[in-house]
Amino acid sequence: MKTIIQIVLWIACIGLGYAIYQSVTGPIEFKKVKEERFSKVVSKLKDIRNSQEAYKTVTGKYANSFKNLVDFVERGNYTITQQRDSSYMEFDKTYQIDVLKEVKIIDTLGLVSVKDSLFKNDDRYKTMMNVPGAPNGEKFTMKASVIEKSGYKAPVFEAKVAKSVILGDQPKELLERENSQISVEEVNGSEIKVGSLDEVSTSGNWPPIYDKKSE
Repeated sequence: MKTIIQIVLWIACIGLGYAIYQSVTGPIEFKKVKEERFSKVVSKLKDIRNSQEAYKTVTGKYANSFKNLVDFVERGNYTITQQRDSSYMEFDKTYQIDVLKEVKIIDTLGLVSVKDSLFKNDDRYKTMMNVPGAPNGEKFTMKASVIEKSGYKAPVFEAKVAKSVILGDQPKELLERENSQISVEEVNGSEIKVGSLDEVSTSGNWPPIYDKKSE
């Protein structure tokens, strides 16, 4: 009986020691995994943002689907223009004299491929809708709309993914804690996103540390 009790106590001690070890190393390992995966996601979201901004520059609005966005990057072009000042003399009927008129002239210099401008020889834009490392091939959710702000109608877009998709294989309690983050040094909320459907913004909700990692 004494031997059995000793064995049980040893097992309990080992279990307690492992639990303490996990409580200390678990959050450290979680943070390492989180930052590595979030960095890859942020890089994708920045590609989406750059592509959307190019789309808006050319079309005046944002793309509402990845198919349209990818097709645009593949085939779209920027128009390169140059603005210059000019002037000429024009007869003024009121004063019955020639007066100087100043104008601005916009010259079209040529076209530049959106694909070459944003991605050069890289074709990663073709898969920018895919969430990096997603276990079931999940894709980013993206929507575009038009909102009214101060009497002005402005195009907006938003692309996002839930943290649970990126960290679904991590301890549940640590994921729940991550979803409730409120800090300038963390990605706040339960999603990583860029843009907004409520505000005129193309900013992401990640802290600067992820911009540095992606660079």
